[in-house]
Amino acid sequence: MGICKGRTVIVTGAGGGLGRAYALALAEQGAAVVVNDVREDAARAVCEEIAQAGGRALANADDITRMDTAQRIVDAAQEAFGTVHALVNNAGICRDRMFTSMTEDDWDAVMRVHLRGHFCLAQILARGWRDAAKAGTPVAARIVNTSSGAGLQGSIGQSNYGAAKAGIAALTLMQSAELQRYGVCVNALAPAARTAMTEAVFADVMKKPEDGGFDAFDPANVAPLVVWLASEASGEVTGQVFEVSGGMIAVAEGWRTGPSVDRGARWPAHEVGAAVAALVEQARPAQRVYGS
Repeated sequence: MGICKGRTVIVTGAGGGLGRAYALALAEQGAAVVVNDVREDAARAVCEEIAQAGGRALANADDITRMDTAQRIVDAAQEAFGTVHALVNNAGICRDRMFTSMTEDDWDAVMRVHLRGHFCLAQILARGWRDAAKAGTPVAARIVNTSSGAGLQGSIGQSNYGAAKAGIAALTLMQSAELQRYGVCVNALAPAARTAMTEAVFADVMKKPEDGGFDAFDPANVAPLVVWLASEASGEVTGQVFEVSGGMIAVAEGWRTGPSVDRGARWPAHEVGAAVAALVEQARPAQRVYGS
């Protein structure tokens, strides 16, 4: 019996790459999966794979960045499978440029898909889970968000993408703090895998091994953690961001207050520099920005 048997999970951007790997693994573990992707043919193809393996899935191509169309996704899931138990926010896009060359549309498109895309479905589902919990119905719901190393430590040429992914990491913390009382656990991933978004930049680094050895960048390597986070078994874990690559799982350590100095009064401007230099010297250095 799979660890997600009897659960319904919505996966966005599930027509290929990581989302497809998640959908297949969730179905294999017993979940009914809503395969959402703007490419309807791709979503249907994944559903066919699931059906051929004996699983249950529903293809959906509605827009995750609008509340009205996000509501249609939830309605379709509930009509087909009943209660929705988990949401995997995976869909994303890149519009990579150096910051001084980035257009307004480059910025807005990435923010819309990543941040609004993480907001709409999650809020609709969270309101329903909250109402159910307040009515006395037991809730064991899960939200799995997608951040990135670009959001956790930055990446040259990806200021829009990195800012959005950093926002998702912060959103995860706040969702977790607000929703835990209703039986909702919220965590995030920063996965490293070979997908359509990464192959243009990291094609050589992420290519399949020619000797047939372990394929560290196969998207399927990330799927087991997603399956577990979407299951009832993960009920004690919330508010975490996990970095995942190959066979490695790590917990990301976020911003926290470091070394400090308190003068007990307003600082004269000419004394600030020495104080800051001393603090920076004591602080643990941040990880280097990718590409720097």
